[in-house]
Amino acid sequence: MTDSQLPPRDEDGATTGPYPEDDDRPVEYETVQTPVLVVGAGAAGARTAISLAEAGHEPLVIGKRDHGDAHTTWAAGGINAALGSLDPEDDWTIHAADTLDEGHFINDPTAVELTTQEMPDRIRELDEWGMGLDRTEDGKVNQRYFGAQSFRRTCFVGDRTGEAMLEALVSKAQGLSIPYRENVMITRLLSDGAAVHGAVGYEMESGEFVLFEADHVVLAAGGYSALYNRHSSRDDENNGDGSVLALEAGASLMDTEFVQFHPTGMVEARYGEEWAGRLVTEAVRGEGGRLYNASGERFMERYSPDQMELDARDVVARAIAREIREGRGTENGGVYLDISHRDDQYVKDRLPKMYERFADLGVDITEEAMEVAPTAHYSMGGVDIDFETGETGIEGLYAVGETVAGVHGANRLGGNSLAETVAIGKLVGEHVAEQVDADGELPATARALAEREFRSLERLGGAGGTERPQELLDDLGDVLWEQAGILRDESSLRTGLRELEALRERTTDLRIEGDRTGRDFEFAIDLSFSLTLAEALLRSALKREESRGAHYRTDYPDVDPDWRRNILVDAGDTGLTLRTRGVPDPSEPVQEAVEEGYELDYHHLE
Repeated sequence: MTDSQLPPRDEDGATTGPYPEDDDRPVEYETVQTPVLVVGAGAAGARTAISLAEAGHEPLVIGKRDHGDAHTTWAAGGINAALGSLDPEDDWTIHAADTLDEGHFINDPTAVELTTQEMPDRIRELDEWGMGLDRTEDGKVNQRYFGAQSFRRTCFVGDRTGEAMLEALVSKAQGLSIPYRENVMITRLLSDGAAVHGAVGYEMESGEFVLFEADHVVLAAGGYSALYNRHSSRDDENNGDGSVLALEAGASLMDTEFVQFHPTGMVEARYGEEWAGRLVTEAVRGEGGRLYNASGERFMERYSPDQMELDARDVVARAIAREIREGRGTENGGVYLDISHRDDQYVKDRLPKMYERFADLGVDITEEAMEVAPTAHYSMGGVDIDFETGETGIEGLYAVGETVAGVHGANRLGGNSLAETVAIGKLVGEHVAEQVDADGELPATARALAEREFRSLERLGGAGGTERPQELLDDLGDVLWEQAGILRDESSLRTGLRELEALRERTTDLRIEGDRTGRDFEFAIDLSFSLTLAEALLRSALKREESRGAHYRTDYPDVDPDWRRNILVDAGDTGLTLRTRGVPDPSEPVQEAVEEGYELDYHHLE
């Protein structure tokens, strides 16, 4: 297969697309100057901005949606910290060991250890900021079991933890008067491959172009799990934009083949298209929920008799997929998740959002089971960074949160996504604050690049072909689900790459209805990011000839010790290029915790 291309760019780097070039007439745009631009308004972006503000700087945070409406709110079940509220023997080294074990030891050890050491203080901080964490009878922060954790380590606010956490962070940010702009979409970073000078995008409600002049840009724009046609994200989020913005600016991506398939997504045939793949939080299983097939067998007894439903997410997801594939699933293509054996009030208290959601659908989960099946949920891959600083290797460009790779390795430990955002976000914000100097003047080359990008976006808005962007995105989701889903092999991945090229060909005939405030225009930009990230994913999955964590190759079903390496992706002159890098060993205290072999005994819940 020949090297494929990144989205079309002219010789100066602006997007071109298949549309006729206009002359270099003047283009109207707003110019905004800020010392630090934070792209993404979820937990990672908010915590980074808080550190900057506390250091005396005034970052500008921008988001694609309304203020406070970020994907963080969809993280329901909890956030990890080794507090020892219920299990005093737990500590940060065991948390780190669990994280490395779940990540199959290709995590960045520095990232893991920074996160797990930071988290007890970050939980206490969030508590002080009004997160409202659930408490034990004696007033301690309560903690629950989550899959593959050795102890009860997951702090929570019922089953709305992410929502409560973001509310606390937004309130803190507002108290610090951190500027925020909502409904802004970034289409390109202004980078010469060595340094970043800002970013360009447009106001989604007015269609007006905006140039952000900034010597420091922090990407906190989420992951790429929504590339799959069955996923737990909103359709217009987690499409890889943060990672691809960094890649096109000159940074490297890492571990893009690792996408976590959460075991329990809602089944479309049972609950309707609106609910297809929507997450049924792991908190249901953490509170004792049981999985049954259509024959009433509690099938995890066959796959994981010790950890049962609380084994690693990849293990449980593959078990469910196998039950369905071998004909033991429901007629709707799922299995049953049952919490009805627990006391009714307990379920309502611990899982209020799940109770209310299913009640609205005519299902009383205190009396009957839910139908679930695996769903694409989280991307372990992303931008390769130095975790002590957030630096990407491009001067002035940083990344944090699900936009980056390293903390989670080959599979994410449940409850660690929220943890990473605040633990690393605080550290990155503190480091960037030390780098901020007087505002520099925007180089003429960067302004010229911005104006070429704006003219390119104008041409995109006038596309009059036959292919609608949403249909192409839907087809891309089908390709990834079928060819690079829970089970993969060389044949399926090569088929996926061929089908991806066919989709790229179809983009030469795009049709954009409406103006720049419409969804067609937004989806067309999403499509450019998504196609690039999908290629990185497929090519990395093809290169990794083993099975590890969430990456399961049926033609290479075993873990290969020689593949304890990360795959990095760069934007070469003729397309994406791949290379590998070895993984350092953890510190001695964490290695000792790994060797101790701590493990959850599920039957404590019985």
